[in-house]
Amino acid sequence: MQDKIYGFNPVIEALESGSEIDKILLKDGIKHSKASKITALAKEKKIPFQFVNQSKLDTLTEGGNHQGVLAFSAVHKYYTVDEILESAAEKNEPPFIVILDSVTDPHNLGSIIRTANAAGAHGVIIPKNRSAGLSSTVFKVSAGASEYTMVAKVTNLSRTVEDLKKKGVWVAGTALEAESYHFDTDLKGPLAVIIGSEGEGMSRILREKCDFLIKIPMLGRIESLNASVAAGILLYEAVRQRIKQ
Repeated sequence: MQDKIYGFNPVIEALESGSEIDKILLKDGIKHSKASKITALAKEKKIPFQFVNQSKLDTLTEGGNHQGVLAFSAVHKYYTVDEILESAAEKNEPPFIVILDSVTDPHNLGSIIRTANAAGAHGVIIPKNRSAGLSSTVFKVSAGASEYTMVAKVTNLSRTVEDLKKKGVWVAGTALEAESYHFDTDLKGPLAVIIGSEGEGMSRILREKCDFLIKIPMLGRIESLNASVAAGILLYEAVRQRIKQ
């Protein structure tokens, strides 16, 4: 499985062929017509790109002839949110979805995908920017679950949440200031659970979009859990309720 593409022509070919590209890195100060073409294609396809120093590119490509450009491709295809909802409908089950708000650690993403699959979630939604993508690391950490779990990558999480709510999906967010614990909240129906980023938690915009907020008891001196651990606790409370009903 390849998740790195480098060199002008290979990256341009990947972009023009419609390959799933998570992000692109270009060398600081690069001046070349093909580099300009790459940035133009990235803007057209809404693929994030950034400029970095050459030593970082050298390290990431392990000394390969990158020509000042490196693209990270997904090792598996991304699905659409509608495809996730269709999957739930085909199984005659209420939608059960995980939304990740800027989870950038591929180990956390892989672990969450693995848990989502084990818990019977129909899919995972991640943003195009400020998020880990479906890299080989994610595949390995997920123990292959990323091959069997629908992952959608969207441009605007806030708009996606609004669309889900219009389609009858209740959206739960995790926040320390929530009044209700996860085990005191009904998680049985059509549900999307938002897991916040490793450092800052859920964004204010998404918090305001939620139908309700829930929290996990924190009885020690630490105020938050690792994102993948929190996801596991919340998803399996939903599973417990769904099995029990």
